[in-house]
Amino acid sequence: MKRRSLLQLAASGAALSALPLASRAANLEELRLDYAYYSPTSLVLRHFGWLEDAFKADGTRVKWVLSAGSNRALEYLNANSIDIGSSAGLAALLAKANGNPIKTPYIYSRPEWTALVVPKNSPIRTLADLKGKKVAATKGTDPYLFLLRSLQSVGLRRSDIEHVALQHADGRAALEQGRVDAWAGLDPHMAAAELEGGARLLYRNVSFNTYGFLNVREEFLAKYPQQTARVIAAYEKARLWTRANPSEAAKILASEAKVSLPVALLQVKLRSDFSNPQPSNEHLKALQLAAPILREESLVKPGTDLNAAIAGLIDTRFAQPLIARA
Repeated sequence: MKRRSLLQLAASGAALSALPLASRAANLEELRLDYAYYSPTSLVLRHFGWLEDAFKADGTRVKWVLSAGSNRALEYLNANSIDIGSSAGLAALLAKANGNPIKTPYIYSRPEWTALVVPKNSPIRTLADLKGKKVAATKGTDPYLFLLRSLQSVGLRRSDIEHVALQHADGRAALEQGRVDAWAGLDPHMAAAELEGGARLLYRNVSFNTYGFLNVREEFLAKYPQQTARVIAAYEKARLWTRANPSEAAKILASEAKVSLPVALLQVKLRSDFSNPQPSNEHLKALQLAAPILREESLVKPGTDLNAAIAGLIDTRFAQPLIARA
């Protein structure tokens, strides 16, 4: 890593020490967080054991839980099965608006991790052709919400297709077996379907891919701000390492997700942007633009104040002193 980045990470240690003494005194026996194939930095962090090193002196155990999708990560957070979990931005907002007590103090990536996928010989050529077709997507995730927004762009609604609710890996299998006509994919499964199965991306729109949000249970953040900051500092170390070593990060992804190296390289080097981890107005505006689909498709209760949910979700200040400007 660059000397400047290392100095800034060292400065983050001073930021940790500046937190209130009461919060630093809170004892944490076990830190529970997820790792996910759609979050390469989480895999890097887990691979090198940097969190275990950061918490060793405190005697805090680190427990890793695999999230197969945003829906799983958010379910674990809501059930108090994990303290910190990774999801897509719009999925986090959907969960927050429906009562999941979470905050987002850190952005782990800006990926293009989803698109609408069809088999290589499919007669489907446009979004309008999806009307009446079977489309697989995992509810409560960015691919599902991407599907709804894509349909809306050509005047279609969820009721105009036959939605088949499947977890991401099962969606790929259903597409390749001909049980569905299209699939709202998620990397690395989507990249594997392209490179290994010849699948075709029917529709891409990077602006419909909401960011990678690192979410923290509000209760945990309030009780353990110093420990949360330490997790973010470790994520920063993993982010900087991933930016400096994308090919090595892809090897870690390939090993963890059991995908080929070309698939992992496509995800890490071409479809992931690790340059801006600071929650900001950029992310607020992205959610404000995306939020109407939640109301229009009746995914939140009538009268839900989505702007208030967005403001309550994104914490634009907590991570500022911890983020290295590489």
